[in-house]
Amino acid sequence: MSNKQTADILLRSTAIFTASDTPLINGYVAVSGNKILSAGTGDGCEFISQNTKIYDLGDKVICPGFSDVHCFFTGFVTGSAGVDISKAATALEAILLLKESPLFNGTLVLGHGWNMEAFPNDSNTLQAIEDAFGSTPVILFERNGETCIINKSAMDLYQFTPASCYPESYWRLLKEVLSNREFIISAFKDYMAMLNSRGVTSVKEMGFDDFYGFTDILEELEKTSQLTLRVNFMSQPVGADANIGYALEMRDHFHGEFVRFLGFNKMTDGSVSQLCADLKEPYTCAPELYCNQEIDYEKIEQEVLAADKLGFRFSLHAQGDAAIHKAIEILDKCQKKPDGKLLNRHSITDLEFSDPVDLARMGELGIIAEIYPQIQSIAKRSSKLAMIEEKIGKERGRYYWNRRKMADSNVTISCATDLPLLIDNIPESIYHACGGWFPEGGEPYNKENTLTVSELLTAWTRGGSYNLSCEDILGTLEEGKKADITVLSENIFKTALEDVRRVRVDLTFVDGVPVYQRL
Repeated sequence: MSNKQTADILLRSTAIFTASDTPLINGYVAVSGNKILSAGTGDGCEFISQNTKIYDLGDKVICPGFSDVHCFFTGFVTGSAGVDISKAATALEAILLLKESPLFNGTLVLGHGWNMEAFPNDSNTLQAIEDAFGSTPVILFERNGETCIINKSAMDLYQFTPASCYPESYWRLLKEVLSNREFIISAFKDYMAMLNSRGVTSVKEMGFDDFYGFTDILEELEKTSQLTLRVNFMSQPVGADANIGYALEMRDHFHGEFVRFLGFNKMTDGSVSQLCADLKEPYTCAPELYCNQEIDYEKIEQEVLAADKLGFRFSLHAQGDAAIHKAIEILDKCQKKPDGKLLNRHSITDLEFSDPVDLARMGELGIIAEIYPQIQSIAKRSSKLAMIEEKIGKERGRYYWNRRKMADSNVTISCATDLPLLIDNIPESIYHACGGWFPEGGEPYNKENTLTVSELLTAWTRGGSYNLSCEDILGTLEEGKKADITVLSENIFKTALEDVRRVRVDLTFVDGVPVYQRL
C-alpha cells in the first residue's frame, strides 16, 4: 500500500498551462483540500482514491485562475441599483415604474437602464419628473452608464451632472448606494459569480477614499466563508487626499488570503480622444496643446512618496506618453533595492500611448504594467484610426498599445479591465492583444506591438499574482499553491486566433472549491 496522499479532485488534459517555466504539458493536476497536491505529466493515477472526483478534460486548457488587477465594483453596481427602467418607452412609463417601487434608502428615486433612444433628457422629461416627484432627488442612469437624467435636487445634493456622470464625480452618491446593505451584499455576490464564470479568481478593487463602509461587508463575507473571489483593495482618493492613517488601519486589519489592503490608486491624465492625455509633443490637431486638463504632479509625487515610505503600493493611471514618463519620474524617487529596482510593487495602469524609451525604463525599475488587453473590443477600426490620425498622427500612432516593447523590456505585465469599462473575457483579450484586431476583424492594427498567447495568458495568471504580491500562493499550477484553477473549453494554443472568441470558461475553482461549472 502506498502512503502517498490522495487527491480530492484530479483534472486531466493534454493542454495544461502551468504558467511556470515548464511548457504546455499533457498530464494532470491533483488537488487536495484547498491546495495543489501535484501537477505533472502522466495520468495521475497514483493520487486517485475511491473518493476522488475525476475530470477527464481532453484538450481543454487547464490554467491558473485569472487575476483582474483594476476593477471598480462600485462603478459596476450603479448599473443595477434602484429600479430597472430599461423597458420604459416613454418618460411617463419610466415614472410609473419608479412610483411602483419604494425610494432607494427611503430618500432617493434611483433608476437604471434608461434607453436614450426611447425618450430624451430634455426639458419635457425633467418637467415630468418634477411634477411627479417634486423636490425628491431623482437619478436615472443610462443603460451603458455613460450619462444620466438627474433633477436639480439630486444635482445640488450629489454635485454631479449628466456631463460628469462617472464614479469619480458621483462619489457622494456611492456612499448612499454602498450603505444599502441588503442590496450591496446581493449585488456583490452576483458580481463574484459573474467574474467566476469568466475564470477570474482574484481582483484588485479600487475603492474611493475609505470605501464608504464596504470593507465591513468584505470582512463579514470573509468570516462566513462566502467569498468566491480574492479581493485585494486599494484606496483611490477622490473626496479627500490620500489617507495614510486609513491605509495603516486597513493593512493591520486585513491580512488573510481573501481580503487584503495594498495601497493607493491615482488618476493622472485622461484620454487621447478628448485631448486630455498628457503628451510629450503637442496634438496634431491643436499645435499649441499638450494636455487639455491641469494635472498636479507635485501633489501626486508627495502622496506616492509618503505611501512608499511606509511600504504601500501606488498605481498611477496614465495614458499619454508624457503622463507615463512623469509617472516613471515620480516612481524613480521611491525606495529601491540593491539591484536598482523599486522596493515596493508600484504600477502604471492603462499605458495607451507610450514612448518605447519609457517602457524600457519601466523594465529597469521593476514598475509593473497593468494593461487593458480587451480595449480594442469597444472601438471600431475606422473611427479609432481616424481619431489617432487626427489627434497625434500616424507616426506617433505606431506606439499605441505597445505591449511587445513591454515584454521585450522585461516589464512584468498584468491584465485589467477597468471594469465596468470592460467585462472580463480572456479569449476576447487574446483576439485583440495577440491578434491585433478590432471587433470587425480585417487588417491587424500595430501587429508588431502584440503579445503571444502564452505571454498574455501568463500576464492574466502569474503576472497578476505578482502584481497582487501573492505569487507565493497563487498564479501557477505547482505543488503547494492554492487551488485557484480555470478550465477553458478548448485548446487556445491550437485554436486559430481569428476564432478564439468562441472559447468559453468551462470550470472555475477557488480554494479547491468549484465556483462555476458549464460542463
